[in-house]
Amino acid sequence: MGCIEEITYEILLSKVTFKECSAFIRSSYSEVYIIPPGFRMFNVFIIGVPPIYVGISGDSITFPYTKPCHGTFVMKTQSQEEVKKVQKTGKPVM
Repeated sequence: MGCIEEITYEILLSKVTFKECSAFIRSSYSEVYIIPPGFRMFNVFIIGVPPIYVGISGDSITFPYTKPCHGTFVMKTQSQEEVKKVQKTGKPVM
């Protein structure tokens, strides 16, 4: 299993609820996908309360990440590979 600390990221929201993560991502991005709990991104499993929303803008990907004992964050990073994976396997939100 990987570690989220191995990638370069920006924290957009910290120590928030999953409901707040969902609202932020849905209102901030025009390209949004739903991924299932346990979806693997950046060699880590994304956990949380479904539906889990992921926002995409170009090569940037924004997603909720729960770090045990630290809470839930909305993180943004660059990864053309992960963007393509989410676009291919995630469910688009209309």
